[in-house]
Parts: sequence; C-alpha cells; structure tokens
Amino acid sequence: MDPVKISVAVITFNEEKNIERCLASVRNIADEILVLDSKSTDRTREIAEKMGARVLVNDFAGHIEQKNQAISLARFPHILSLDADEELDPELQKSILSVKENFTMDGYFLNRLTNYCGQWIYHSGWYPDKKLRLWDSRKGKWAGTNPHDRFEMKPGAELASLPGKILHHSYNSLEEHRQQSIRFSETAAKALYSQGRKAGFSKRFLSPAFRFLYSYIFRLGFLEGIAGFHIARISAWASYLKYKRLKQYESEKPN
Repeated sequence: MDPVKISVAVITFNEEKNIERCLASVRNIADEILVLDSKSTDRTREIAEKMGARVLVNDFAGHIEQKNQAISLARFPHILSLDADEELDPELQKSILSVKENFTMDGYFLNRLTNYCGQWIYHSGWYPDKKLRLWDSRKGKWAGTNPHDRFEMKPGAELASLPGKILHHSYNSLEEHRQQSIRFSETAAKALYSQGRKAGFSKRFLSPAFRFLYSYIFRLGFLEGIAGFHIARISAWASYLKYKRLKQYESEKPN
C-alpha cells in the first residue's frame, strides 16, 4: 500500500498570534496545508503563506459550513483538521507519520489538552478531549450545531485512536473566555431558534446549574484550583446566556 497524502485544513479569522505555531507543527506530515480565511484584517494570511500554506478566502457562513468548504477545496481526501490555536505535540506528529504508511481506518480520534490562562487543564471535563480530526473525507462530513461542530462519519466507518496530543492554546485571560462565551452563546441561540427549539424554565435555569456542577464537581474541576472554578462558572454563565437569548428570539417572533 502506498503512503497516503494528507491535506491539513485550517480555517482562520485574525489568527496572527496563533497560526505560525499551528502550521509549524504540521510541516513534516502535511502534503498540503490549506488555510481557508474569512477575510482577516491582521497578518494571518501573510504569515500562513510564508509558512508554505495555500491560502484561500471565503466569506464566513458558520463553523460547520466553513470547514466543509475547506474539505471541498483540499487537494487530497485524507484530511487532518486543526483550529488555528492548536498544534500537534511531537508524539502525535510521529503517530500521524506512521499512519500515513498504513492508513487502515476511516478515521482517527486525537486527544486534545487545553491550556487555560497559562495552565494545562486535566479535569473539568476538558481532558482527554477526544476529537475526530484525521479522516478520509469521503466517509463523512462536518455537522452539529454552530458553533459546536463535529465530524460525523457514515455508518459502518472504522475508527481508532492515536497516541499523542493536540495542544490547544485557548484563553489567555478570563476576559477572553467571557467575550468568546458571549459570541458563542449568540451563535448557538440563533442555531437553536432556527431548529425550532424552545427555552423553557429548565433550560434557562437548571441547565446552567448542571453545567457548573458537572464541570466543577462531577468532572473534578476543583482539582484545578481557581482555574477550575472559573471554567465552571463561565461555562454555566454561557449556558444561561444562550437560553436567555433564545427566549428573547421567541418573544420577538411575529404572531
């Protein structure tokens, strides 16, 4: 069996602080690096091109739509999908190089470890954060509810896991986390409204409480110290914002 060729696909918008680190971690395994940019106003495209990426520009219609568009533009069907704030650790790079020689599965799960405000998080439900990120794109597509996308394989697909980690550089500050939560809550509320979902009492008030307890107690977030508390607190607040906004959309609906 000949080695497979892999396209690394990354979608971007104003990622100049992250994109070089991301692309540097895949240069030894990628047969193509495709960056699909949503009209960044910083140096994202310039840096990506210097790193050897093929950079294309496309209006952003949603995380799911943009990632499926990247697949359609990639030169090879075997795709490694990364976010710009992610990188491969050395062990995962070796694992993917090995898989290229014997790509026997339809897709591979990769563990993701997140850095939060300078601290690697092993609890709070954040690790191991299994992501299906390496696959034969002919066997599935991106789906889910924006902004929470996931790659769905066709029935019968054979999957395995690879050693190593995706290192996720998430928030540098609590304010970054808070602002991202506001943006994601608005996007999620719009998606739920378009699906005809409702924001009842339990969703608006019990769901946030459950989010806090799940992260901080059930998934041992308290072992992360103050970082675990902030993760649980902001996650609960984001859940409240999402359903509060959904309720507003319901109220604004014409009779």
